[in-house]
Amino acid sequence: MNSALERLGYAAGDRVLIVHADDIGMCQATLPAVADLFDFGIVTSAALMVPCPWFPQAAALLRDRPGADVGVHLTLNCEWLSYRWGPISTCDSASGLIDEQGYLHQWPPATVARADVAAVAAELEAQVQRALAAGVDPTHADAHMGTAMDARFLAEYLRLAERHRLPPMLRARPDQPGLLAPDDAAAAEYDRLAGELSARGAPLFDDIRMLPLDNPDDQVGHARRLIDELRPGLTILILHPAVDTPELRAIAPDWRSRVANYHACMSAELRDHLRAAGVRLIGYRPLRDAMRAA
Repeated sequence: MNSALERLGYAAGDRVLIVHADDIGMCQATLPAVADLFDFGIVTSAALMVPCPWFPQAAALLRDRPGADVGVHLTLNCEWLSYRWGPISTCDSASGLIDEQGYLHQWPPATVARADVAAVAAELEAQVQRALAAGVDPTHADAHMGTAMDARFLAEYLRLAERHRLPPMLRARPDQPGLLAPDDAAAAEYDRLAGELSARGAPLFDDIRMLPLDNPDDQVGHARRLIDELRPGLTILILHPAVDTPELRAIAPDWRSRVANYHACMSAELRDHLRAAGVRLIGYRPLRDAMRAA
């Protein structure tokens, strides 16, 4: 049984789910989306992108919701062509964090190949510190596009989480696509670090799933199937919600799917299906508090 769930009093057969809204503060369209979703009740957690232009307003929105379960979406990339942001800790090209225009690299492979590990550690710390200074009480730390969880940066990501006593988003086994270089040494190091964290009370996920960003059709049906397939243990279901705005359409080629993510988790049909399935919804906050108590 998942030891973090056992500490919270769940039974071995319980299917426990975090429904998590990523990329909050990336643009304005994410703000009304996350406010609506928290009110509706399916989404139980969210994460803020600190380097992005709409972070200050996102932090203000969440300060007005002191019970909101929100973490820091540690950001080392900027994937868009017409809407860019850079690191907040440096503008020095020697850091390897930035491209020739001075923005964060568009895709993770460039960051993994070029970024100095110490510069990555400084940037991650700066993002958490800015969130704290903005009045955010973070419940966890996770990684935009998975970059901070790459094998090169994983130890720094986990040190940051431990330093701030925050649960990292980490799978119990190193077999989640896109999180680690697929070699034996990286997998062994992942196992070692994950085992140490679990022994100190950090929660580990039994599964990580995501609503699609490449197909806006029938996302309620897709979410229902994901729920029906849940196994006992702790799962996180990630979505990237936004309302439909001209800004979102201009930024994101996948805007239709982001809007569909939002509408799926505002669906009474999906909420009723979750209840009927007996899935136990949870946020990161009880996991964080149990980790700190341990």
